[in-house]
Amino acid sequence: MIFNKIWLVFFGLIIFSLLILSVLFYQPRWLLKIIIKVAPGVHYFSETKKKVVAITIDDGPNSLTTPKILETLEKNDAKASFFLISERIETNEAIVENIINHGHEIGNHMIRDEKSIFLSREEFEQEFLTADKILNQFLLHHSSKVQWFRPGGGWYTSQMLNIVKKYNYQTALGSIFPYDTHIGSSRLAYHFILLNLRPGAIIVLHDGGREGKSGDWGERTNETLKKILPEIKNQGYQTVTLSEMFANQ
Repeated sequence: MIFNKIWLVFFGLIIFSLLILSVLFYQPRWLLKIIIKVAPGVHYFSETKKKVVAITIDDGPNSLTTPKILETLEKNDAKASFFLISERIETNEAIVENIINHGHEIGNHMIRDEKSIFLSREEFEQEFLTADKILNQFLLHHSSKVQWFRPGGGWYTSQMLNIVKKYNYQTALGSIFPYDTHIGSSRLAYHFILLNLRPGAIIVLHDGGREGKSGDWGERTNETLKKILPEIKNQGYQTVTLSEMFANQ
């Protein structure tokens, strides 16, 4: 009897582990829809039947890797949304100009690479507005303003969402995150993205690199884009910015 109970517990743990792994690997939309109902106010994907996807790239600009990413995007006639960290813009102003001039868009990813959820309300609003001012200086001669926000670390509160909404921003996370900051394999990212590709998907990739490594994430993102963009196009998808994807919603 005791042996049978141990077996049942062991079997239950295996099933539970497989379920968790399945959710992590397939990132099902039904789970994201539950999250949206419980904590509304964030775009994880677009409810569309059109074969469009949005590639978003966090944590730039980086002097070594962002130009390579821009070159790869241009070769594949693809557009992207770059969520920039404002303190990394100094000395990289020309790169930000190139992002905009090539038809991509820039988004607010705060001042520093830190988890936004740990900031007080006052700190968050002040740093958000500082980043907003820095970014919008690059759009003075364009008929647009920065309108997309992504919290550092991906975690948020309703208070944070209310603040960014007050300044006419929308908040976006994503429906396809290939764990590119955790697993150093562009091949895995390639297969992961293809497996989860759906109309209206928002893909999350990263530029630059972790502390002490100037461009490992960005180099990997560039390699992933070289592999994935032709395949996305072959499947009949168009790669657009977030603003283009949600223009009529």
